[in-house]
Amino acid sequence: MSEPVLLEIADAVAWITLNRPEAMNALNTATRDALPKAIRAAEADPAVRVIVLRGAGERAFCAGADIKEFVEVPSPAEYRQSRVHDSWIRAFDETRKPIVASIHGICLGGGLEIALACDIRIAAEDALIGLPETGLGIMTGVGGSQRLPRVVGLGLALDMMLTGDRLSAARSREIGLVTRVVPRAELHAATAALAAHLAARPPMAMALAKEAVRAAMDLPLREGMRLEVDLLTLLLNTEDRLEAARAFREKRKPRFSGR
Repeated sequence: MSEPVLLEIADAVAWITLNRPEAMNALNTATRDALPKAIRAAEADPAVRVIVLRGAGERAFCAGADIKEFVEVPSPAEYRQSRVHDSWIRAFDETRKPIVASIHGICLGGGLEIALACDIRIAAEDALIGLPETGLGIMTGVGGSQRLPRVVGLGLALDMMLTGDRLSAARSREIGLVTRVVPRAELHAATAALAAHLAARPPMAMALAKEAVRAAMDLPLREGMRLEVDLLTLLLNTEDRLEAARAFREKRKPRFSGR
């Protein structure tokens, strides 16, 4: 049996692949166990500066939860308790490195929830994106109801969740659900170019900028601005900041060390 999640590292980029193409990369127990391990391994590797998440095969990024595992009805108390300790999606929030979702084909339910947990979403023109859970008598369970309104706003989030409509890549870009759309044949190259661009930038500045923007979703403006100044103060003393200044004066490309 093939591994449900693959991790490949090349040129400072960790490529994490959901690897169940025969099931449109649906999330089963094995995938939910393996995915956070791959993310945390990439986060811990000093050679990695950017993480990319993608789906294997031609049909889907991720079709959501594997319905085959939804056979028995769990006790509500047992299910609630199990999810309290289910931290697999938290791996995304704990990662300081940029995470890019490279989306093609079907991206539904848990697949979209994973993409929402990433920092940047780039989609192929053939992507179909949505949250169909309410039509199955359930709802999102790993952050979709919380992350989606933060990305597209309350009205659009309610529209998507209550109707279960699938959005095209073009429509997804219109509402800010994805920020880049490319032809299907160009998705890998465009993702690789984006990842290379991110990897070439100073890692500490990237990490702290990500922290500040993420915190803005939860903090009052005054507290957020205080955090911004604190993080900027830390960056002023980094070697990479000094290297950027030297490179600018010397009219050359900077060589960032991550220090």
